[in-house]
Amino acid sequence: MLRTEGLVKSYGGRRVLDGFGVEVAPGEIAGLIGHNGAGKTTLVEVVSGLVRPEAGAVTVCGVDALREPRAARALLGVAPQELALYPTVTVREHLGLFAGLAGLRRAAARRAVATVAEELMLGDVLDRRCAVLSGGQRRRAQAASAMVGAPRLLLLDEPTAGADPQTRQALLTAVRARAAAGAAVLYTTHYLPELVDLDATLVVARDGRVVARGDRAALTADLPGEIRITLDPARTRPRLTDALRPRTREDGDDALRVATFDPPADLAALLSCGYAPLTVDVRRPDLDDLYAALAQPAG
Repeated sequence: MLRTEGLVKSYGGRRVLDGFGVEVAPGEIAGLIGHNGAGKTTLVEVVSGLVRPEAGAVTVCGVDALREPRAARALLGVAPQELALYPTVTVREHLGLFAGLAGLRRAAARRAVATVAEELMLGDVLDRRCAVLSGGQRRRAQAASAMVGAPRLLLLDEPTAGADPQTRQALLTAVRARAAAGAAVLYTTHYLPELVDLDATLVVARDGRVVARGDRAALTADLPGEIRITLDPARTRPRLTDALRPRTREDGDDALRVATFDPPADLAALLSCGYAPLTVDVRRPDLDDLYAALAQPAG
């Protein structure tokens, strides 16, 4: 598992982490979201021992990662945001190196490399140098490097950035399998549908601290949905009531969007005003709404 408490880290007088605290349990996938500069990548760097915080605590599977960084690193696998592959070695050699660093002996290392290569569709490129891989192959090879030692904590920082659909699906399947096997997974992304696919717990960061945490249903329960209606352009548009006007915006010349907590009542109110919609679509709040509400920088 992972636990961070009160992490503080500054660059150039600006606090990138400002009391950041988060927990990830064994078997949990925690999706960390937030605007650029919210502290997501810095958190990964602190947990993985690349950056030392000015204050706070990091515990990895019961190990104090700040006092015993080597012991903590042995328990985790990291796929950083930027590609970090050795260009002159083959994929097989690269994965074998990381398997060895995880403590796997020769036969066990070979089995682990073969397994993760099959899982992430790397079997056909195992003997190619990393420098000649395609972008999607590099993403899969980097994720495989993090997973090959079956770490108890997996840190994945935007692992599908720029990835093709095939690469994305392979990575998501592998992440779900690691969590099902008991690993704690911290997964940062700007591509919110991935978190739905992963059924991830959501951790929302803003300005270096966690501002919300929970499952998707709980975090979107208090957000408004939206009624979208298209109108007959040949008909005169009725006048909105005072209750509806502040929550309504035009979407082109013949459509309206109404923010709503009670779609049936607001749709009835629109009809009572004299609107005769050609189509009606009721949209429930989703992760994009949550991101807009919580993850943007404070004004």
